[in-house]
Amino acid sequence: MEILIKASQFILSLSLLIVLHELGHFIPAKLFKTRVEKFYLFFDYKFSLFKKKIGETVYGIGWIPLGGYVKISGMIDESMDTEQMALPPQPWEFRSKPAWQRLIIMLGGVFVNFVLGILIYICLMWAYGEKFLPNESVNAKDGIWVQDSLAMKIGLETGDKILTIDGEKIRKFNGITLGFINGNNFTLDRNGTIIEKNLPEDFISQLMDRRKNEKGPVVSERIPFVIGGVSKESPNVKADLKPKDLVVGINGTAIKYFDEAKNVLNKYKNQNITLTIKRANKTKEIPVKVTKEGKLGVALGQLKYTDLEKLGYYDLADIEYSFIEAIPAGLTKSWKTLTDYMKQLKKIFNPSTGAYKGLGGFISIGSIFPAEWSAQAFWEITAFLSIMLGFMNLLPIPALDGGHVVFTLWEMITGKKPGDKFLEYAQVAGFVLLIALLLFANGNDVYRWIQSLGN
Repeated sequence: MEILIKASQFILSLSLLIVLHELGHFIPAKLFKTRVEKFYLFFDYKFSLFKKKIGETVYGIGWIPLGGYVKISGMIDESMDTEQMALPPQPWEFRSKPAWQRLIIMLGGVFVNFVLGILIYICLMWAYGEKFLPNESVNAKDGIWVQDSLAMKIGLETGDKILTIDGEKIRKFNGITLGFINGNNFTLDRNGTIIEKNLPEDFISQLMDRRKNEKGPVVSERIPFVIGGVSKESPNVKADLKPKDLVVGINGTAIKYFDEAKNVLNKYKNQNITLTIKRANKTKEIPVKVTKEGKLGVALGQLKYTDLEKLGYYDLADIEYSFIEAIPAGLTKSWKTLTDYMKQLKKIFNPSTGAYKGLGGFISIGSIFPAEWSAQAFWEITAFLSIMLGFMNLLPIPALDGGHVVFTLWEMITGKKPGDKFLEYAQVAGFVLLIALLLFANGNDVYRWIQSLGN
């Protein structure tokens, strides 16, 4: 059921983005009286799931969910209709239109992707505002909790306060891992001493390797020791411990965080001790037994940020925006999404970073959707994908919109139009490159899935 919910959201989001992207080409084409022969969601090799001709255009749904397309008369595209191109140009054909009109038609899809992403982010800011744990709140308390092997490897310690990444202050605490992915260096405060550290060039590669055994963010906020439950095999199964009990002391030693509790318990291996707990604003002393491994045999309770705020551990940011205020907030969010994605793409094309290991296909994209329906999460992911697809389509690769734009700009600047044969060869080369990237990305997904079966 979880896979079905994720897949349904992915298909819905992808379909919406494809249809609107192709409308971005379709509308200016019609405005400039250019004939559009087909308008398709997904590809229709050999046959279609649905098709209907309205006027001069066939509207349909293909069976290969790898994208969509509009077939514009007199244009060398993925259809590779060389027979049509061999005939004399007709007034309604793309190749007969002025270069500036062709440029607008080609940029229409990318324009829609960017505008759609911005509009969604603006609406999200207006509807939901922003709720997050500020990095300043973590720094104002007692710093981070380091339990991850990669965090230790890059030189972090529990109690450190991360100040900047690449010279920029960190606004949201849960943005630190992404900051490390995109960044090159960071500064931290350790007991009042400011320390600068460089991130390893292959940080992303190490992050991917680490995910085979460890999940979650590289750094965590420090959390209290809250009992989640007692194991049936625990020596304390009959002790007066209940879920949501807050451990505030161990054998007379006051503790505030779970990481402190682990250190104290290690001093009392295989001994009987006393826990001081808080339950419903009352303090109790409870005798317990520590195992030879320095554990109590209890599960750590899972707390939400709101729970941590109620307990007085952190101050959360809860920002509400009017519609007017949401506009600049949405624009800022869109710009950060775009620049973060550009930084990641730059690292992917640098083999020494190992970022190519993280390149994913449809499984990776589908997996970012939540296992339960959330309108906010769905639209946030859709906005991200819209901006990502807009940028990807703008890359100067033949077979993408950006490739057609480059050839059109060349014509406008030099006054020389590339020959049809050259455009055909370029289209084929671009198509082969895209297929190779598609196979590599989805191959990565399959490889990671096979690895997960072995773990």
